[in-house]
Amino acid sequence: MESGIFFESYRQDLTLRRTPAQKIRLALVLAFVLVFPFFADNYYLTLANQIGIAAIGAIGLNILTGFTGQISLGQGGFMAVGAYTAGLLATRWGLPILVTIPLACLTTAAVGAVFGIPSLRLKGLYLAIATLAAQEIILWVVTHWEAVTGGTDALVVPPATLFGLKLGGRGADFRWYWVILAFAIFTTLFAANLFRSRVGRALVAIRDHDIAAEVMGVNLFRYKLLAFATSSFFVGLAGALTAHYRTIVTWERFTIETSISYLAMIIIGGLGSVSGSIYGAAFITLLPAVLNNLGRAFRDVIPGIAGLIPQIQLGVFGGVIILFLIKEPEGIAKLWKDVKDYFRLWPFSY
Repeated sequence: MESGIFFESYRQDLTLRRTPAQKIRLALVLAFVLVFPFFADNYYLTLANQIGIAAIGAIGLNILTGFTGQISLGQGGFMAVGAYTAGLLATRWGLPILVTIPLACLTTAAVGAVFGIPSLRLKGLYLAIATLAAQEIILWVVTHWEAVTGGTDALVVPPATLFGLKLGGRGADFRWYWVILAFAIFTTLFAANLFRSRVGRALVAIRDHDIAAEVMGVNLFRYKLLAFATSSFFVGLAGALTAHYRTIVTWERFTIETSISYLAMIIIGGLGSVSGSIYGAAFITLLPAVLNNLGRAFRDVIPGIAGLIPQIQLGVFGGVIILFLIKEPEGIAKLWKDVKDYFRLWPFSY
């Protein structure tokens, strides 16, 4: 009786999906995401698009925090850089989306690398405060550089056009679904393959023990800056997609609450897990929607509950984070792994 997974070559060992069960699950997921938009209404398509953008940003943050061990509270600020860069390029210069998004990602990567310079000397809480400073500095620039960003006024972005197809107007959520899905798949594959490479293993070594990594020849300064730049690249991608998808860019979308929400995504989904980033993004995005629907469903039974929904959301949000930190620090990804292991090993306990 087989008691493990065996391979006869390194090529087999390095495949992303090693067993038939994993390949079947992947095929079912792909089939679902391809069929979903043809049966979903605009409400569920909007939620799916929000989850896709959030997953991209969460994967970017997990590259830095989960895999490299560099905590960041500047997610909202870096998303603002990507959103405003893409929005301004489209509004002021009329550049197409296939130009604005890469430029926004590269600009955010450069800004992230600059703010990542202190990471060579700072760790833990001190690094978190430094990235929090980056969050506040970026928002201050956005709200006070009126000649460029418009200050506190909203930036209206013209509807994007991709290969001659207008993404705005009626049915915009359906068309945007495929664009966001393509970027989400690209981000997922990049992150999954990154940590099978030499660079990815160096980042994980820094997370586990940076002094030991440096002794083994890992250039801490170079790889920490690379982690900040790579993470910010994908965070900027999420911001740029938000700008084009929403067509309105305002600083209020990128406050410290946004940074905390993304940090919650990777904590709940699973630090150091690409799939966990997606699970966490879906959980945090769907949680307010579920609570709002429950509030409407029980408003006749419990009068006044609709007014309490914002407070209930905050309480549930904090409670879920505490629950995962205490009961399952490795997040939803670990819970899903335990379920798979149970069925794979049944009827044996170990």
